[in-house]
Amino acid sequence: MPGASSDLLPHFLLEPQDVYIVKNKPVSLACRATPATQIYFKCNGEWVHQGEHVTQRSTDQGTGLPLMDVRIDISRQQVERIFGLEEYWCQCVAWSSSGTTKSQKAYVRIAYLRKNFEEEPMGREVSIEQEIVLACRPPEGIPPAEVEWLRNEELVDPALDASVYVTPEHSLVVPRARLADTANYTCVAKNMVARRRSSSAAVTVYVNGGWSTWTDWSACSTSCGQGWQKRSRSCTNPAPLNGGTFCEGQNVQKNACTTLCPVDGGWSGWSRWSLCALDCTHWRSRECSEPAPRSGGQDCQGAELETRNCTTELCSHAASGPEDVALYVGLMAVAVCLVLLLLVVVLVCCRKKGGLDPDVADSSILTAGFQPVSSKPAKAGTSHLLTIQPDLSTTTMTYQGSLCSRQDGHSKFQLSNGHLLSPLGAGRHTLHHSSPAAEGLDFVSRFAAQSCFRSLPRGTASMACGTFNFLGGRLLIPNTGISLLIPPDAIPRGKIYEVYLTLHKQEDVRLPLAGCQTLLSPIVSCGPPGVLLTRPAILALRHCVEANAADWSIRLKKQSCEGSWEDVLQVGEEAASGLYYCQLEAQAAYVFTEQLGRFALVGESLSMAAAKRLKILLFAPASCSSLEYSVRVYCLRDTPDVLQEVIQLEKQLGGQLIGAPRVLHFKDSYHNLRLSIHDMPSSLWKSKLLASYQEIPFYHLWSGLQPYLHCTFTLERLSPSTCQLACKIWVWQVEGDGQSFNINFNIAKDTSFSDWLVPESEASCPALVGPSAFKIPFLIRQKIIGSLDTPCARGADWRTLAQKLHLDSHLSFFASKASPTAMILNLWEARHFPSGNLAQLATAVAEVGKQDSALFAVSEAEC
Repeated sequence: MPGASSDLLPHFLLEPQDVYIVKNKPVSLACRATPATQIYFKCNGEWVHQGEHVTQRSTDQGTGLPLMDVRIDISRQQVERIFGLEEYWCQCVAWSSSGTTKSQKAYVRIAYLRKNFEEEPMGREVSIEQEIVLACRPPEGIPPAEVEWLRNEELVDPALDASVYVTPEHSLVVPRARLADTANYTCVAKNMVARRRSSSAAVTVYVNGGWSTWTDWSACSTSCGQGWQKRSRSCTNPAPLNGGTFCEGQNVQKNACTTLCPVDGGWSGWSRWSLCALDCTHWRSRECSEPAPRSGGQDCQGAELETRNCTTELCSHAASGPEDVALYVGLMAVAVCLVLLLLVVVLVCCRKKGGLDPDVADSSILTAGFQPVSSKPAKAGTSHLLTIQPDLSTTTMTYQGSLCSRQDGHSKFQLSNGHLLSPLGAGRHTLHHSSPAAEGLDFVSRFAAQSCFRSLPRGTASMACGTFNFLGGRLLIPNTGISLLIPPDAIPRGKIYEVYLTLHKQEDVRLPLAGCQTLLSPIVSCGPPGVLLTRPAILALRHCVEANAADWSIRLKKQSCEGSWEDVLQVGEEAASGLYYCQLEAQAAYVFTEQLGRFALVGESLSMAAAKRLKILLFAPASCSSLEYSVRVYCLRDTPDVLQEVIQLEKQLGGQLIGAPRVLHFKDSYHNLRLSIHDMPSSLWKSKLLASYQEIPFYHLWSGLQPYLHCTFTLERLSPSTCQLACKIWVWQVEGDGQSFNINFNIAKDTSFSDWLVPESEASCPALVGPSAFKIPFLIRQKIIGSLDTPCARGADWRTLAQKLHLDSHLSFFASKASPTAMILNLWEARHFPSGNLAQLATAVAEVGKQDSALFAVSEAEC
């Protein structure tokens, strides 16, 4: 009823709400109340002027009560007037006849959004399946900004993508990264005022490489003897993606293997013919047992039993008469008596002539005989040993014995005073000496015309040549450790050979290498090839291998006249042809060869423990007129020939050697070689190298086809007065375990080139002809050979000499030659020239003689 409104307090149908002023636009506050006679706004405790109100009156159609709407506008200036003191607020106050009613407070705020994010997302690289957390703290603003994420400019909606979610702190979280999550992520903050974008964060999801399973082992590389087999794996399980790390470890494994060589069967000798049978036939047999076939070898070809006709009287008589039997018995008795008589005569002769000849058995005489001048008087009856000359017209003896146990029988041997000690006749013997300086160029020009020798060098600095006869001699290339020993009687009597020895530069000779093969020595030619040598010459080569039978397979390669390279010998084994043999020592290899030609040592690693020796040298200019100063680091094969080549090169460049050369063991681990420079005085020097280190690829060093490589560190002096430099050069091979080889040089101190040259005693005479080429006098040599070549059951022969000289691992090779003792002495000459200790060799020979003398004394006592 209309009259009832006077009894009611006004109540608000619409109260003012919080509002935000955007930029300079004013905002409106409104309220509605019923029943109300008046409505006014009050802001921050002060009444708003009546003129600022916009009032509208009406009647509620449902209740018939009076209805009043009031609205006011508020500007930015009104709010800013009290900004900082308190918040700006307004409320409505409505009146009726019954009293007043106040509305809720409505706050009026100025809206804004700052430009800079408090925290922006950062790019990162994560492994697949790992968690990604991208943090974002939006800029300060009123009202607070809402945050959303963009992936490559597309909205990320966690409601549609269950693989991501956003935390209350606005961070984007990917619990398990996928490759598809690799993208640019942007955090977007927005409110009614503005929309801000963060910097894009690049997220890369990478995959680390994983090894596949190993393949099966390959077949053994050789069908007979020692070889190698390998297996491999690939980094594809999974393959590295988006910068993921490559698989650690080796992708190829090698293992030594041995394949049993097939042995074809061989026939034994035929047995005696059987007696003639009644059918006028007799037979003989043989067995396939020398050797028996094994390891897949072929059986013997041919008949095992052979028969043929016979025509003796037995085929026509059933049995012999008693007079025939008596005749056979008598003949056999006479034969037995003759044999016994012969044995008695032989034993008596052996007892009378047993023991070494006193000329050799007496160590004092032997030692004196090894010296150029002897001050010790000779024993009675032996003065001819050191005074006469050998009969050069004699031929060498032939070794016909076989290896036998030291417990077999009591056989004797002796040194007899035979024709080897007879004085020379009236004939004259001329020794042809060579002059490499005068004859070298002419010698090279003659042989280079042949197709086999077109790669011979055109100078004599890396070559030696000479003219030799049956007396033998020696060629050597100065400062390289390379020599060729031609033993006495290696050249047939009556023949004269012009022989050369050449060191090749590797750019002049192409040596193909397969797989993981590596060149271990210089390439050397000796010739002319095809000449007839009756005894093996010995070629001495330096090598750079750390030899271990379990780590290496080393082969001797020889080039044919057609240019192809062939494996002629597995080092440590005997060649099937018997023409080659190799004694491998720590620094050098001694190659026995009956055919001259071009040789090189090539190795193939069987494990990652296999190592080559590299020599590290540092050079720097001897003088410097500019501020720049270069330090050159050479990594070269540890053989003297390469060392001399580098030194000669640096002499031409005006460089000086800094510090002592160092040796680095470079392993077959597929890791590169790194070089870096450290600890320079920063106040005096600076490096112009942009990277922290330099690197030489593994295969450039491992193949050995480049004998030396170098890196240059360019430094700059900060003052022209600086003349001292101290630093460290580090050289190391990148290994999985992180171990490094540290080389420390003080390059303020220089070293003379002469400190690292081979002694001049070696370089003084490149060609030695005849007896002057050997430490052991010819007469003493022939006596030793004649005495020790004869096999002895007690072992007082060449086998004992080999044992005392620590050469007993080569007995089978020595035994295969006509004179085993000559082979031993030739090897001693090759190993110990020019500084061999003759006294030690004399002692070893004398001990062999004492051993036999002791046996002789025992035999006499038993009589």
